[in-house]
Formats: sequence, C-alpha cells, structure tokens
Amino acid sequence: MIQSHRVLNTILLLLVAVTTLAQTKTPPRKRRADSFFGLHFDFHASMSDSAIGKTLTEGMIDSMLVAVKPDYIQVDSKGHAGVSSYPTRVGHAPKRFVRNPLRLFRDVTARRGVALYVHHSGVWDDQAVKNHPNWARIKPDGKPDEKKASLWSSYVDSLLIPQLKEISDYGIDGVWIDGDCWAVEPDYGRASVAAFERAGGSKTTPQKVGDAGFEQFLEQQRTAFKRYVARYTNALHEYNPRFQVASNWAFSSFMPEPVSLPVDFISGDTDPLDGANRSAFQARCIAPQGKPWDLMSWSFGFGWKDQVATPKPAVQLCQEAAQVISLGGGFQSYWPQNNDASLKPWNIPTMAEIARFCRARQPFCQGAKAVPQVALLYSGFAQRARSYAAYNFDADLLGNLIGTLNALLYSQFSTEILMEHHLHGRMNQYPLIVIPEWQTLPDTFRTELVQYVKQGGNLLVMGHQTVRLFGNELGVKMDQNERSVPGFGIDDVLTGIRASYQPFTPLPGTRTMGSIYNNHDKRFPVGPLASVAKLGKGSIAGIYVNIGDAQSKRETHVGRRVIASVARAIFEPQVEVKGSQFAHVVLNRKNGKTMLNLINMAGTHGNKAVFSTDEIPPIGPLTVTYRTPTRPGRLTLQPNNTPVPFTYKNGVAAFTIPSVAIHSIVVAE
Repeated sequence: MIQSHRVLNTILLLLVAVTTLAQTKTPPRKRRADSFFGLHFDFHASMSDSAIGKTLTEGMIDSMLVAVKPDYIQVDSKGHAGVSSYPTRVGHAPKRFVRNPLRLFRDVTARRGVALYVHHSGVWDDQAVKNHPNWARIKPDGKPDEKKASLWSSYVDSLLIPQLKEISDYGIDGVWIDGDCWAVEPDYGRASVAAFERAGGSKTTPQKVGDAGFEQFLEQQRTAFKRYVARYTNALHEYNPRFQVASNWAFSSFMPEPVSLPVDFISGDTDPLDGANRSAFQARCIAPQGKPWDLMSWSFGFGWKDQVATPKPAVQLCQEAAQVISLGGGFQSYWPQNNDASLKPWNIPTMAEIARFCRARQPFCQGAKAVPQVALLYSGFAQRARSYAAYNFDADLLGNLIGTLNALLYSQFSTEILMEHHLHGRMNQYPLIVIPEWQTLPDTFRTELVQYVKQGGNLLVMGHQTVRLFGNELGVKMDQNERSVPGFGIDDVLTGIRASYQPFTPLPGTRTMGSIYNNHDKRFPVGPLASVAKLGKGSIAGIYVNIGDAQSKRETHVGRRVIASVARAIFEPQVEVKGSQFAHVVLNRKNGKTMLNLINMAGTHGNKAVFSTDEIPPIGPLTVTYRTPTRPGRLTLQPNNTPVPFTYKNGVAAFTIPSVAIHSIVVAE
C-alpha cells in the first residue's frame, strides 16, 4: 500500500510539473515586420549612476504591458556616453547595480509575449574613444574626437559586435542602434586620408563644401559607414539569425539612397517640436523603401537650446501617429526612463490612450500601399552634391522639399516622396511628378522625365535654377540672367518673397499663370510667375521662383495657392476634398479595398514655440469627390464602422463627412 501511494504521489508530482511547464511556456513574440505599435525607453546612463534598477520592479513593467499591450518595447542598453545600463562583461558600466534591468525587462516581456529591443549607441560612444584613443575619429585640426568612433578603427569588432552578442544572449529580439549614420563626420585620420589618396583624391584633404574633392571625400565616408553597418549586421545575423537589426535613420531622409544593407527594418525618431508635420515628411521618405518600417514620436516637446521638456497630451501624439500609420507603417513613442532605469507610471494612461487610437485603425492602415497620385522627387543625387555631411537631416537645406510637401498636403493632394530609384522605370504610374527646386539631376533621369511627359505624363518643375534643366521643354524663352524679386502673386492675392527669379517669355501655345511684382501693388506686374505647356501627349509646367524653399522659411497662403493652382492646371486628382485646408489626404489600397485617409492637421503644433497642446479643433463638414470607373458597393467611415451615403454620377462618387476629430478612414468596397 505504501509503495502504491509513493507511485501515485510521483505521478501527481509529474503531472503538476508538466502542467506548470505548459503554463510557463512563453507565448510567441511578433517579428518587427509584423508589429504595429511599440514603446521606446532610454536614459543614457553615466558612470556616476549608482542605483540602476533600484525602483524598477516586475509589477511596474507588467502593469504597463497589460494596460498598453504593445507589440514590442525598446529599452536602454547603452547611450551616447558609451555607458552600459546593465551589468556587462564587455562594455563600460557603472561600478554598482542594484538590479539588472535588462534581465528584468526580458523576463517580464517574454511572459507577456512582447518583443524586446535595446537602444544602443553606435558610432557615438564617449567611453570607447576615451579608453581607446586610437578608435577615435580625427578632426580636421588633427585632434581626436571625444565622442565619435572612427569607421576605420577596430571599435566595431572589439566592442560593438561583442557587446551586442552579449545582449543577444539575454534572448533579446533585436537592436535599434542610435547615434549611427547621423553621427558620422569626416574622418581625417591616417587610414581615411590614405584611402582617399588611393582612390585618386588630392594630397590636400578637402574640409568643406567647395573644396576640390570634398564630395568625393564625403562619398568615401558613406562607403565606410555602410561597410561598418554591414559588418555588425552580418556578424549578428550569423551569431543569432533571429536577432533583428536597425540603424537609426538609415535609408531615410538622412540617407536618401536605395537599401543596400541587410538591416531588418527602418526606423527613426522625429523632431520633438512640430512633430505632426515632421512625421508627415519623415514617414514619406521611409515608406517607399521596401522594408518593414516604423517612426517614433517624442512623447514630450523639447527645446534643444534651453533643454526644457514638456509632456505631450495623448491628442497631440495621436495626431502625429496618424501621419505615420496612414502611410502603412508602424508607430512608436519615446518615453524617457529614470536614471535608475525605472519607468514613470503616471505616463501609462497616456500610452494606453495612444495605443487604443492606433489599434482601432490598424485593420485599415497596417501594410497599406499608396495609390499613385503625386510623386514629389527627393533627389539623392542633388542632395549629395550640396551636402556638408555624410548623412544628416538639415531642415533648412531641405527647405525646398519640405516647403513644397506642406503646400501640396495642405492643398489636399495625396503625395508620396520618391527618390530616383523609386521612380526609375515606373514614372508612368504617377499622373503628376513634381521636381522641387533641385539644382541638378542625373542626365539619364532627366531624359526619362522628358520621355514620361511626351508619353502622357504631367511634370511640374519648380525653381529658378531647376527650370533651366528643362529649358528646351517648357515652351518658353528664358533670359540669360536671373534677378532678385520682392513679390509674387496669383489671382487676387500677392505676397512678399526674397528670392531669385528666372525671367522668361512664353512661346506660342504656352500660357502663363501668376505674376512677379516689384512692389505690393497688383496693378504693376513685371513678369509672369509660371508657365503651362503641352509636350507630346503630356503637359509640363514651370514655376520660376523658389517658392518651396520660401514656404519652409515663411509659410504663406499665397505660396500654397500658387503651387496648388499650377499643379491643378495639369493634373486632376482622383480624390478632391473641400471644406478645410487642414485636411491631409492619403489614398491607399489594402486587401483589394480603397482607403481614403482624412487627417485633421488643425491646431498649434506647427508653431515651434508650442511644446504641447491639449486641443485640436475638429474640421468639417468635408465635401469629398472620389473618381472611380465603377460605382462603389458601399462606403464606410472607419474606425466607427459608419455607413457613408453617397451619390454616383459620371464616374464620380460624391459624399460629405460631417466632422473629423483626428483621423478617419473612408473605406470604399
């Protein structure tokens, strides 16, 4: 009998053990390609930190995960100071830890089936170059950089890769490498200079834009950066094939070129101020690159000069999120950790509200693809020709692109930003291509643009220098000399400007639009502002002043109206929306359905003196016309699943949307 009881007890213990094992088996975690909503935390630890992990608890992490339900979170592992925020055998870390935050985050997220990535600084590593001066980039004056590692040094093999392998051993899902492409500065060390000379560069190493060989020298730095990223990405994939890698801002507006590296996804963090407009721009630079992608908003307004931070309310962050998810990408937001790696629980309700907003729209946005309408060219070729850095984002330098984009979006044009490699071979898919004040273009690309127009496309060329590239096609005779002008206008409005103007005379068959003025009096125009002409089966228009760049510096309703009027003179959009200039339109396709995104961009977010805003006035009613060859079976306003009454006549569905709070989607089936 005693033996029977022992056998029975053993069986029961085995059953309990098996049941417990089944219950504790971690649920599957989404890959980044399948993820939609995430949270980013970091705090850039310092060597003086002595309480890391002190107030970070399992309950704190778990309550956040339960309330917000993210697909992934990103937490700190090493900031720009080069100090690891977890106990490391490889890198540089404070002497004392109360608790290992990385282990705690991994254990809790794994139990909840939430992917975990680390925020890890790359090229920028203060401690690395302090402890290994031979790893430092050399400045033009011959002194070692106190922050940035040289791409020709052994830093990547001796520290970066070994430490990321150590992190991978925690079961971490991947890394978001910060301080990477945008931290690259020209290296004047022996290895870099010798490589430049071997490639045919001059003995005098160029130091600035205008110096002989400077563009070639920068291109060498770019090549070195890509070699460095490929090295750590390939090494990590070989070590752990499931470990996912992104280099912050690679293959984005900072790096306008085809994806040529084995990164798993593209990501970046937008400016803390004017976040909604910046998100609209940055997301459009990433979306066409053909990789899984997401964009991060800062959860607080922040002034770089005064270092003041102000938390943003959920409504403001939802407006920023709408710009990202409407383009098919994923959204994440940045919430600083405390210096002990703990979270700030009072932020959780705001996180949860943003999550609910995004999740409600996920079925209609995630993975959606743009319906070709307006293609706005971001010329990587022209940008490299004028850039003073290897890879960076300079809003002033890109004013031509940003100002033109804003004018188009606030005129309700569904607009994509496309680079040369996106448009090559597929221009005919776009009913309108806009060239926004690029001073130079590749000859073959210019030829392809001309053929596109002759075969039925529509091309808008903007800028006093850009129009010269199409002098034989615009249907005008240009004066030899440009001149400065103080004003321009169209219809019944005019405005001031400080810009150069390319005077021209229209040839027979070419019509003009708008006027140039020497004073603010419409009675005295001194020349035409724009031209419209036929070219083969298509149309070509020109604006002979840099209005796009002017719009980025001093936005005016007149500049916006000019760009929109000239665009409409040669192009009829598939969707037209009237009722508010603050309605942004994004036209997509998903699962065989058309998704018409309407984003409310009203509010004070565009004012960089406004760090946070808790009110966005609704817009509407909006009158919408949707051109479609067949009558839609039904129109539904999402995410509330509200039927939309409409009329259909002569290939046009017409309807009214009474109000848009932040982001609504009209689904046409």
